[in-house]
Amino acid sequence: MYQSANRPTMNAPRILLALAAFLLILLAWWFVFAAQEGLTTRHLIQDGVPMQFLFPSDGDDLPGVIVAHGFGGSRQLMLGYGHVLAHAGFGVLLLDFPGHGANATPFSRNSGDNLQQVIATARAVLLRQPEIAPGDVALLGHSLGSGAVMEAAIVNDMDYDATIAISPTDAPVTAVSPRNLLLLAGQFEPRFVANAQTLLAKAGGENSDFAAGTARLFVQVPHVEHITILFSPVSHAASRQWLERVFGVQRESSYQDVRIVWYLVHLGAWLVLLTAVSPLLPHDEPRSRSRRTPLHWLGLLIAPPLASGILRLLEQFIRTDNLANILVGSTLGIWFFIFGAIWLLVGFRPPRLTFSGAFWGIMLFGLLWFAFGALAQFVWLPWLLIPARLLRWPALAATAFPWLLAAATAQAGGGFWRRLGWWLWQSLFIGGGLFLLINLIPSLGILILILPLFPVVFAILAIANAAIDKPWAYAIGGSLFFGWMLLAYFPLTG
Repeated sequence: MYQSANRPTMNAPRILLALAAFLLILLAWWFVFAAQEGLTTRHLIQDGVPMQFLFPSDGDDLPGVIVAHGFGGSRQLMLGYGHVLAHAGFGVLLLDFPGHGANATPFSRNSGDNLQQVIATARAVLLRQPEIAPGDVALLGHSLGSGAVMEAAIVNDMDYDATIAISPTDAPVTAVSPRNLLLLAGQFEPRFVANAQTLLAKAGGENSDFAAGTARLFVQVPHVEHITILFSPVSHAASRQWLERVFGVQRESSYQDVRIVWYLVHLGAWLVLLTAVSPLLPHDEPRSRSRRTPLHWLGLLIAPPLASGILRLLEQFIRTDNLANILVGSTLGIWFFIFGAIWLLVGFRPPRLTFSGAFWGIMLFGLLWFAFGALAQFVWLPWLLIPARLLRWPALAATAFPWLLAAATAQAGGGFWRRLGWWLWQSLFIGGGLFLLINLIPSLGILILILPLFPVVFAILAIANAAIDKPWAYAIGGSLFFGWMLLAYFPLTG
């Protein structure tokens, strides 16, 4: 640890900034849980399927809605619809498909029958809830879940009064099945917009005959794509209004789900707090000999395409998903390991590990874990990992270690503009390498939907690195956090 004459010290503005950030953190927790006022949550499990039943506390004889998530999703990711519909007088059952969230059953890309069994199980559980009106059930699903709910409503057309398909995949819809079909797609997901329009045409075009069950409508949700559509007030309102036209208005509600906004406030406040108190945190003295100038730039340039090419060759001999049984996530982890190892070997001579580096690495992981994930568990991401995921955590975390050690060594001792530059170049080169990987291995196409999130994650890590400027601490804490994050999102597979 060293003290530089240019290094900032704690002063009154920093103390006030830290206090303001702490206050925002408390407010965020309060507002997220205030959204549940007047609602009751019941956690259920049947045949290994974790479910969450959300309904108005004084509710009785309620129409029921089964909510199904998409690939890599969970019941937490669909909670926006749960809150909006429950406040409007519906009983909402959210579920985790196999391999997703807290469901330990392995997921398979060819698991259509399993998804149908899960929806059938959810319907049986929903109808057993004393608050639900017998026979009044609707379905709502996103992406992978949209195909599953449309299929269920077509095969069992008299069991479901309405179906809402968000970012819809394909299904054999007709002019009469499924009953009362609403299609939603985001303005910035053109493939799903086109698919929704095709489905609408197959289903007979727009129709408002709810009594006959042949009502059809497509709504393009403005200014959103495949993930942000799930947090859009327009998407929530369209779903609520459609169900109210099917079942009638249950109760007047002006509730809008803005919990994701408070989650972002919470995350931002933690990063501000960390920056404000950074003078109190340890910094290693930067060593110019740690960087092989200019090879550290060359390594960042060549490592991403090389990693994509090597992984493409590996896929000829082994299925990289099977190495840790995390669909897509395992392959992504191996890509980061190859990329990081090349960049580290070409460009750096990292400093030696010290006890202080290891200790602060664990502390950094704890801070990132809480700042990013603790509130996410109640808003959008299943952050509390089940044992089947925890067992894979050390291996997946290790894959990110070389990359983060290289990145930390490159930024060591740097000021704001230097760190901004490294964040920008990593975002560009890593993004380009992953885009190449998607083209080389089409089965990883799902990554294209989450590529925009990587620069955000890199920014969070960069801010943490600026506050605790110790390369080994950043590599240890960051890799433990990155591995945990991959495990929280991607499905378990057999």
